[in-house]
Amino acid sequence: MKKKVSDFENNFEILIGDSLESLKKFQDQQFQMCVTSPPYWGLRDYGISGQIGAEFNLTDYVDNLVSVFREVRRVLKNDGTLWLNIGDSYTSGGRTWRDSDKKNSARAMTYRPPTPEGLKPKDLIGVPWRIAFALQNDGWYLRSDIIWHKPNCQPESVKDRPTQSHEYIFLLSKQETYYYDFEAIKEKSIIDSVSRNKRTVWSINTEPYKEAHFAVFPTKLVAPCVLAGSEIESWVLDPFLGSGTVGEVCLKLNRKFVGLELNPEYAKIAKKRISPFVNCLI
Repeated sequence: MKKKVSDFENNFEILIGDSLESLKKFQDQQFQMCVTSPPYWGLRDYGISGQIGAEFNLTDYVDNLVSVFREVRRVLKNDGTLWLNIGDSYTSGGRTWRDSDKKNSARAMTYRPPTPEGLKPKDLIGVPWRIAFALQNDGWYLRSDIIWHKPNCQPESVKDRPTQSHEYIFLLSKQETYYYDFEAIKEKSIIDSVSRNKRTVWSINTEPYKEAHFAVFPTKLVAPCVLAGSEIESWVLDPFLGSGTVGEVCLKLNRKFVGLELNPEYAKIAKKRISPFVNCLI
């Protein structure tokens, strides 16, 4: 029998396993929204078999994410939304490995995917938009591209292009009309302090989390997505839980959530992080 979120005893649930297979175990239309940041292609080695992002072929990476988010669309309510954070990368230029980084040990890689067909060494790949268009072709409504501007971005040693200081968040929906609480995330105009509709450039610092040895989702980036995309006590999904940022934000904002995570060690970190906020619901 497939899972219903109403059967969970707690206001959160962490399931360890492959996200695609885990999603297949849920009944249709169980979640109000999904907000997530999947592993980026060819940028991190998370050290576990079957990890998305370690595909040698870019097309396989995009296809794997489309398959996961097809299941996400099925388990979302008809007025549900997907908020997808994804960053871009450059071709490896023929390099087959990458040395460790003092600031981020997960950057060390024993493999580097080859240059995708049709691209050249040093090309910007355009991964976020490739994914966005693939999801659009698969049936999602692509409603907005949001720029996450990172004022405290990691320095780069490059001298032939600007330092990358942004990533994308794509807002996608199942159907033409959907739940979106624009009032909940109104912002103040810098000029006259009058409230206005949220703009598409969000300047938010990255946030370290001492328990994690990989890049984490900032709470201030997740919060407006959750506020706009869900009502109090509704269920939120994150199929790539990582360190558990989405879970922490959901519980603080009186939402319930389910997180899926392939790596048991990361799931353990997330559970430890989320536990103090379990009783936050009104």
